[in-house]
Amino acid sequence: MDTLDLPESRDNAPTTAPTPAPIVSVKPVVLPAPHHDGGLRVRVTAPVAGRDLPVVLLAHGFGSSLEGYGPLADHWAAHGFVVVQPTHLDSRTLGLAADDPRGPRTWRYRVEDMRIVLDHLDVLEAAVPGLRGRVDRGRIAVAGHSFGGQTAGMLLGLRVGDPETGVAQDLSDPRVRAGVLLATAGSGGYSLTPYAAEHLPWLRHPDFTRMGAPALVVAGDKDELPISARGAEWTTEPYTLGPGDKSLLTLFGAEHFLGGISGYEAAETTDENPAHVALVQRVTTAYLRHALGLGSEHWAAVHSELAAGAHPLGRLESKGAPGTPS
Repeated sequence: MDTLDLPESRDNAPTTAPTPAPIVSVKPVVLPAPHHDGGLRVRVTAPVAGRDLPVVLLAHGFGSSLEGYGPLADHWAAHGFVVVQPTHLDSRTLGLAADDPRGPRTWRYRVEDMRIVLDHLDVLEAAVPGLRGRVDRGRIAVAGHSFGGQTAGMLLGLRVGDPETGVAQDLSDPRVRAGVLLATAGSGGYSLTPYAAEHLPWLRHPDFTRMGAPALVVAGDKDELPISARGAEWTTEPYTLGPGDKSLLTLFGAEHFLGGISGYEAAETTDENPAHVALVQRVTTAYLRHALGLGSEHWAAVHSELAAGAHPLGRLESKGAPGTPS
């Protein structure tokens, strides 16, 4: 079995994509969480070899679980990241009753889940054979799809108006250095349909102007969500409204699941396209390495390839950071 000592040296990084390494996945690791019956269930996926491994916290979309997003989690792990996937309260696997008092605050509990993960990285390391001592806790990123994108955004500085108190509290975490927001929500107000405004109150008053941490936003230009009156443009707003170092990958012809990122055989994928999934894998991996200071060669390469809409599958653009490829 071939293995790869990841991550690569920043001084001698190759210009081609790293070779995938063997990975190991452990589930469930149960962490103490007062708002979860029986604890917070977490999956950890990591390379079997390598040292100083960066961490990606991956927040699933509404209804999913630690079982989802294999095309992303496995790929990132095979390229040198420790991927941690908690199961949030809205997961169908937990069967939360419609009248459960925790329901209206699932948006907030999701952020608490991520903090619990960050507080228990030693437990997660110990749960994976051979992982202890190989994790770089100074290089942590967050990623999320759909509802999970809002969760990730709040750790990066996005402020969400609490439907009960009206307060938009700062829930960012300094341990998280960068993020990847996949097909996630944009602004509230008139951008929401009446149904969304009534039943999804955590979408009413987001404030992206405080989301200053570096982030890559991924959007499909055919992502016509029924909760927004704005069409696919709505999902690009974390990029257009967010300050600082931001990048946007727009996938041509992609819908909400971006070709199938939510699972290898996910029934909810309406726009199955392995080429789109492969592009998301490649660009997000290059971005994570770039944003966490592990080398920018691959990021510069994909930026050049996808600039100005010349690529048939998508376009990549950036703003806000000195020296960012454009």
